[in-house]
Amino acid sequence: MIVCVCHNVSDRTIRAAIDAGATSLSEIRAQFNVGACCGKCLPSAKALVSEHQQATATRFTALRRELVAA
Repeated sequence: MIVCVCHNVSDRTIRAAIDAGATSLSEIRAQFNVGACCGKCLPSAKALVSEHQQATATRFTALRRELVAA
């Protein structure tokens, strides 16, 4: 799905950047100019970053529980 129409940035592109180490919306904006034109994409981009942060926290918690139980 295209998140930023102005700069043709997809959700896959944003997810790949997050997987490669981007940790904030500011970093995504700096890499891809997301939100630099009309700004309508910012809520969707912010949601993608937030979802990734939550998923990472959940995975970390699960790994931590496994290590403590071992």
